[in-house]
Amino acid sequence: MLFNYKAIDANNQETQGGIDAINIDAAISGLQKRGLAIVTIHSADEGGTGLSRNITWFDRVSNKDIVILSRQMATLFSAQVSALRIFRLLSAETESHLLSRKLEEVATDIQGGLSISKSLAKHPKIFSSFYVNMVKAGEESGKLDQTFIYLADYLDRNYAVTSKAKNALIYPAFVVLTFVAVMSLMLTVVIPKISTIITDAGQEIPIYTKIVIGFSNFLVDYGIFFLIAVLLAGGALAYGSKGPKGARMLAEVKLAIPYVGSLYRKLYLSRISDNMSTLLVSGIPMIKVLELTGDVVDNVIFQDIMLQALESVKAGSPLSDSLDKFQEIPSIVVQMIKIGEETGELGHILETLAKFYQREVVNAVDTLVDLIEPIMIVMLGLGVAFLLASVLIPIYNISANI
Repeated sequence: MLFNYKAIDANNQETQGGIDAINIDAAISGLQKRGLAIVTIHSADEGGTGLSRNITWFDRVSNKDIVILSRQMATLFSAQVSALRIFRLLSAETESHLLSRKLEEVATDIQGGLSISKSLAKHPKIFSSFYVNMVKAGEESGKLDQTFIYLADYLDRNYAVTSKAKNALIYPAFVVLTFVAVMSLMLTVVIPKISTIITDAGQEIPIYTKIVIGFSNFLVDYGIFFLIAVLLAGGALAYGSKGPKGARMLAEVKLAIPYVGSLYRKLYLSRISDNMSTLLVSGIPMIKVLELTGDVVDNVIFQDIMLQALESVKAGSPLSDSLDKFQEIPSIVVQMIKIGEETGELGHILETLAKFYQREVVNAVDTLVDLIEPIMIVMLGLGVAFLLASVLIPIYNISANI
């Protein structure tokens, strides 16, 4: 298989060409043996039409794009390529049109004299404050290549855990939507035709059949208004959740749901531990670590915990004592942090905690999926069975009396 590549050679010169290999890993290995720092590599069969390359509708920068970008920058900084040249190269090679434009703007700002971190900070929708401060720490320590490796690894871990939790909800959501679609179709199309036969027979109708027929008539007559009301309520709920009170209420509901609340708590603890570990290892002070972690935890309750702990640490309290007063923080986490403070290995301890809670999240999600799937299938079956029984039993009674 032929792979096209662009790379930087030992003389810091850009080179490009093709390499024949059985797969992309073999191609990368072959190029590295030649002493080349790879900028981009892809199969010669890949590519798109001019139309597909020019379409920018709904263009966005995914987490995967940032992970790849960080790994490429780590490789190029290790090869002693200048920052300006790195951003120019990556701007020309990235598949995302939006990211390409932003990288070009970053390159322009660097050429104008701004630091990398300040240039990235001008694009907060793509480069978070966490990302910018990591880069700033790398600039100050002179270890930008290592910093971008840390960033790529962190984003990879965060994406893996978060996507695992989100993907677990896809199947249950599909089953619920299927159930709603099937029931709506039967209640608006099938049941009205059958209910005419039942009511015209003049026999006593069971109470459960009356309920089904009544709900069917309601959907036929007012279904469109009911749908509009549901959509408006959903929109109002989504809008309200963006405000301070709505966001706190939503955060409390998430943590209060049995089992699911435990899953969310482990997810947030994993995110907090991983963030703090990555920032501390990069040499960022504890005050800034707590501030940045509060920004990216994505839960108002845990964000408040981080901010209150920040104020306590500023006043001179150890981090373990600052977190000990919050019931949302398990005692094992507090004790582990205390050990890390006493031994001077807080970054390593937090990394261990992050890995532990990441495993806990994955295990909890797998268990939840294993429980939800059969429950949903049984509920779907019972719902359809009840609906059918409600109309078939009266029809059977009518035919028996003929």
